[in-house]
Amino acid sequence: MSDQQMHAMTREEKRAGISLASIFALRMLGMFLILPVFAVHAQTLPGGTNLTLVGLALGAYGLTQAIFQIPFGMASDKFGRKRVIIVGLVLFAIGSVFAAMATDIYWTIFGRVLQGAGAISAAVTALAADLTREQHRTKVMAMIGSSIGLVFAFSLVAAPLLYAVIGMHGIFWMTGGLALAAIAVVIYIVPEPPPVHAGLRVPFREVLVNTQLLRLNLGIFILHMAQMMMFVVVPGLLISTGGLPLASHWQVYLPAVLISFVLMVPAIIYAEKRQKLRTVFVAGIVLLLLTLLMLGLQSNHFYVVAGGLLSFFVAFNLLEAMLPSLVSRVAPPQAKGAALGVYNTAQALGLFMGGALGGWIVKHYNAQSVFLFAAGITLIWLAAAATMQAILPRQLAMNATKTNDLLV
Repeated sequence: MSDQQMHAMTREEKRAGISLASIFALRMLGMFLILPVFAVHAQTLPGGTNLTLVGLALGAYGLTQAIFQIPFGMASDKFGRKRVIIVGLVLFAIGSVFAAMATDIYWTIFGRVLQGAGAISAAVTALAADLTREQHRTKVMAMIGSSIGLVFAFSLVAAPLLYAVIGMHGIFWMTGGLALAAIAVVIYIVPEPPPVHAGLRVPFREVLVNTQLLRLNLGIFILHMAQMMMFVVVPGLLISTGGLPLASHWQVYLPAVLISFVLMVPAIIYAEKRQKLRTVFVAGIVLLLLTLLMLGLQSNHFYVVAGGLLSFFVAFNLLEAMLPSLVSRVAPPQAKGAALGVYNTAQALGLFMGGALGGWIVKHYNAQSVFLFAAGITLIWLAAAATMQAILPRQLAMNATKTNDLLV
């Protein structure tokens, strides 16, 4: 085999990356589709005028995700990745049915709780690592992260249009159907994984106290907390500042999303080719911070809100693609499921806290306070990321946690 073939992704690795990214996309689409429209729709439900309950409905998914990510990740180490992923997708589909049939805000919250109980992110990410060589793992993790960003972008455009045609109940029914489609992908398309890693087990405590992983876990928590807080208030701001009806919100989302991807891709290419991962990573956090500050100070102007959405999407999509790649380099192979379980638990906690706290803040204060609070926690993340160590691939292979080369 030539050097070029050795360094190129195999057909099985490409198949693994695309199929696992599609599983993430099908599942996350169901979660993201409600973000742009639910705050408005909830007002039509009994109990939906209580903004705290609205925020809880948005974030309840994240709460049960947080509870079950680590058990699902560890179960995938013991019982097999595919089996655990299928069980999680079944739970997600059942929750979608309950949400579709909900007649008030409380049954909607219950459906979202069941959706979140299908906590498969750690198992899917661990399977991606199982099916790829180390030199291509970052590419596959970036494919998965980018699929989430693409689905998020699509949901912002599609949700208002779907809501106008099939309503919120129809969106939840569609979400259940997408989960069933993802099960078919797991069974028929995803390659069979190799045997579970048989090396010396790493104590779970070492995963929890790894300072590199702690910084990345903090990052995904804050990123998704800020995202959920944004969409507790953004739909209402587009209506109040621009007089833009819900069905027309895609006119703001679509240009912002498309432009954000055009701007994000060169940044990722630069980070990889120039070995400037940490520089680009920190720059993304700075952009997120500046965006939230701008919205906190000037969100009573429509064009500021629209511009803020553009810069938010650039930062969010960039960071969402980079974080899983970095975690895959740091996590010890023998504790892959556990480490990714903790990471995804942090992400889910961010979703829950962002929804619940965002609703509480806007109820007791105002939309601007939501953005300023999100800016404050982003500043904490920036301080942690700015002092992050570097990551050496050869030390990753030796399960070391002190690194100095790739992140500069």
